[in-house]
Amino acid sequence: MSRVQLALNVDNLEEAVTFYSKLFNTQPAKRKPGYANFAVAEPPLKLVLIENPGQGGSLNHLGVEVETSETVHGEIARLSGEGLFTDEEIGTTCCFAKQDKVWVTGPAGERWEVYTVLADSDTFGTSPKQPGADGEPVCCGTAEADADDETVSAGAACC
Repeated sequence: MSRVQLALNVDNLEEAVTFYSKLFNTQPAKRKPGYANFAVAEPPLKLVLIENPGQGGSLNHLGVEVETSETVHGEIARLSGEGLFTDEEIGTTCCFAKQDKVWVTGPAGERWEVYTVLADSDTFGTSPKQPGADGEPVCCGTAEADADDETVSAGAACC
């Protein structure tokens, strides 16, 4: 099963978790400091909440969660064949999960990822290919985030 992912910046994670738990009638599938995600069955949605005070209510990024690495690699080939620049991250740790993913950027600068989760992780992770505002690599946090970081930093930009 594939499902669309919507990653939102929120000012207050606890308040947002309470609201979205009620809205979608489900509890988060994963909770970590500054981070929560919901695997909503109906409608099929992966909702990611990233605590980012001052940015609440804004879009962080979009994505499509797929079942296998083979699907991710198929999308890399398809998107490249369509002439879109792809930014591949194979075996990366991001958002408390080991993932294979590919990023593309839409015409207005919106970031889309097609990804699969390979395994759970105890660390938030860093992403070697996705630059932050200052050009430094980040994953779901600022350039200051590192592989041992257990919290989400402001400026988050991945699932």
